[in-house]
Amino acid sequence: MSIDYKDLKTEMRNPESGQLDIMPLRDILNLFYRQDIIVAEAVKKEHKNIADAIGIIHRSLELEGRVFYAGAGTSGRLGVLDASEIKPTFGVKKKMFIGLIAGGRKALTTSIEGAEDSRETAVAELKKYKFAENKNDAVVGITASGMTPYVLSALEHAKAESCATILLTCNKNVAAQYRGEFDVIIAPDIGSEIISGSTRLKSGTATKMILNMLSTVAMIKAGKVYKNYMVDLIPACKKLIDRAERILADLCSLDMAEAREIYRRSGYNLKAAIVMKEIGLPLKSARALLKKNGGHLRSALDTRAKR
Repeated sequence: MSIDYKDLKTEMRNPESGQLDIMPLRDILNLFYRQDIIVAEAVKKEHKNIADAIGIIHRSLELEGRVFYAGAGTSGRLGVLDASEIKPTFGVKKKMFIGLIAGGRKALTTSIEGAEDSRETAVAELKKYKFAENKNDAVVGITASGMTPYVLSALEHAKAESCATILLTCNKNVAAQYRGEFDVIIAPDIGSEIISGSTRLKSGTATKMILNMLSTVAMIKAGKVYKNYMVDLIPACKKLIDRAERILADLCSLDMAEAREIYRRSGYNLKAAIVMKEIGLPLKSARALLKKNGGHLRSALDTRAKR
C-alpha cells in the first residue's frame, strides 16, 4: 500500500470547519447538516457497488452461508449493531449475520488500543466460527481508512478460502489501490471529517447507511418483508406482540380483538396468521404452504388467486 495516513481524506482538514472552535452554535449545527448531505449524495453514487454487494450477500445466504462483518472501533461497533438487529427484526433462527470487532466484546464500550493492528486476531476469530466450511460464507470488511490491518486480514483470509469479499471504506483513493483484489469495493467519497480524523462522524454515518441497505435489502429478497411490514418479527416483548397484531389487523382488515385471537391461534406466527385468515387454511396447512413457497408470504398468498 503506497498511501500514507496523511494522504487519507478522512485525516485531512475540512475547509468548512477550520474555525470550528469559535463558530456560533447555530452555524455548527448547520455545518453538520450540510456535511451530512454530502454523505447522502456520496452513498447514492455508490448504489451500483452496493447493489452488487447485496447480490453477493443474498446468494451467500441462499446457499446457507453466513455474512461476517469485520471492523475496528466505530466501524466494528456499527457492524456488530447491524448484525445484532437481524434476528429480532427478521425472525431468523440462526446467526446469518455475525459482527466481529477488533478487541472483542469489551471493545463495544471501551477503546482497546492497538487491537485494530492485529492481523492474527481476525483470522483466529473467523476460525472460531468454522468460517468457510461450505465456502458460501462472505466477509464485509468495514474500515473508514481502508487500511486497518484487522479488517484487511479478515478479507484476505476469506479470499484465500475462496469466499466472497466486500470492502467498505470511506477513502476513495485507497479503494483504487485494491481494484481487483476483492469481489466488490464500496467507497463513498465523503470528503474530510468535520473534526479531522474523527471517523465516527461522516464516515460513521455513511457506514450505517450502507449497512442498513446491505442487510435490509438482503432480508427483503429472502422473503422477510411483505409490502413494508416485518412479517417475520419475533414477538419477544409486549411492543412486538402489539406490532404483530396491528400488522395482522391492517393487512387482513380485522379489528384488534379478531387480530389478537387469530394471532394466538397461529402460535404467534404472523405469516401463518395472515395465510390462515386470507386463504382460510388451518394452521398446519398454512405453515406447509409457507414452507412450500420458501417462506415468501406473497408467493403463498398468490395461490389464492390461482384457485
